[in-house]
Amino acid sequence: MEEVIIYTDGACSGNPGPGGWGSILMYKGNKKEIFGGSPDTTNNIMEMTAVIEALKLLKFPCDVKLYSDSAYVVNAFNNGWIYNWKRNNWKTADKKPVKNQELWEELYSLFKIHKVEFIKVKGHSDNEFNNRCDELARNAITKL
Repeated sequence: MEEVIIYTDGACSGNPGPGGWGSILMYKGNKKEIFGGSPDTTNNIMEMTAVIEALKLLKFPCDVKLYSDSAYVVNAFNNGWIYNWKRNNWKTADKKPVKNQELWEELYSLFKIHKVEFIKVKGHSDNEFNNRCDELARNAITKL
């Protein structure tokens, strides 16, 4: 399987409020930046959208190393929450509906296509690509 490296970030001005997301995909020495936004959203929705939009660009099953500063996204997979939610008909451990279910379902379906390793990075630190994704996300908010 071909290896792809993806960095993602989401941002929100107010939570909820106007939000943006940014992603960087790296494949065989090429780098592609994508971004977008929404006038009324949450930070978590933007974090998830950044991952979804990046994975949707992949044209065939890939071995993906996905870097995100979102504990919400990374922990859902690395701690197995998403498998429990799916098994429990998209209910949390305390039987409440999972927030952002439609996005989780889309993300899960993309996850099943690719071999994705979720790697947590520290936000707003010295990671060049995470910082660039943050910049893309924040710039997307200004374009709304």
